[in-house]
Amino acid sequence: MDNSQLETYLKEKRLKINQKLEEILPIEEEPKIIHRAMRYSVFAGGKRIRPILAVTAYEISGGEGDSILMPACGLELIHTYSLIHDDLPCMDDDDYRRGRPTNHKIYGEAIAVLTGDALTALAFECLLGSSEKCDFSEVAILGFVRRLARAIGTKGLIGGQVMDITQLSKNRKKESLEKTCEYKTGALIEASLECGALLAGADSQLLAALKRYGKGIGLAFQITDDILNVTGDKAVMGKSVHTDREHEKVTFPELIGLENSKKEALRCIEDAKVSLNDLGQSAWPLREIANYILDRKS
Repeated sequence: MDNSQLETYLKEKRLKINQKLEEILPIEEEPKIIHRAMRYSVFAGGKRIRPILAVTAYEISGGEGDSILMPACGLELIHTYSLIHDDLPCMDDDDYRRGRPTNHKIYGEAIAVLTGDALTALAFECLLGSSEKCDFSEVAILGFVRRLARAIGTKGLIGGQVMDITQLSKNRKKESLEKTCEYKTGALIEASLECGALLAGADSQLLAALKRYGKGIGLAFQITDDILNVTGDKAVMGKSVHTDREHEKVTFPELIGLENSKKEALRCIEDAKVSLNDLGQSAWPLREIANYILDRKS
């Protein structure tokens, strides 16, 4: 398939998501500093992969219209909070993110922590929808929020970060590193797909296919990140490469070698695409997004 078709698709989805984020995020309301800090990180040039996956899963599952944009934006707010906290000196200690100084370098550590907290709170407002008008059933919303809460808790994003900073993967077992990646990166990607499908009323078979797809691209995403930290162009990536903290970590290239890491990422992507075999042409964006994750340069 022509790459331009995927580029057009992603551009259209990002535009809608960014427009909705503009509506959601406060601008100059007091306390101004926290709202400025929130917008600083949210509008730092993210790819919007997670909300796009939610929208795509929603459409593949039969959902129509733009109602999905609000909960999809909630997913992006949660992702942004996780990046702000990951960058803190007590975590990964990064000075740059997406080519700009990280949140704590601009606003200080205390405001950066509170910015992540504020984005999480606002995210759940988005996920639960307006009390005046809601296009989704209460059952669907509860299922969506429950699934997401699990994905960002100790069996997901937070658990993965704990495993990362406490170096539980230092036993040098591939399965330990995979579990860390599954929690820290993959869980939110899986949940984004499942949440979009849940809000559209997808059946268990479709949910299972999307979960398998999410698991595959989630692990491939992190392996590719590890590869880029070895081979990537700092200017293109927009962040520091080989920080002191990064040297302390066990990564896929360090554990199994660079070429084997590339093969492992490809295997994950191929498995993810196999899960879409029964979904037909409507799943073409997910197939192309899988290729995009493998081939990305940042």
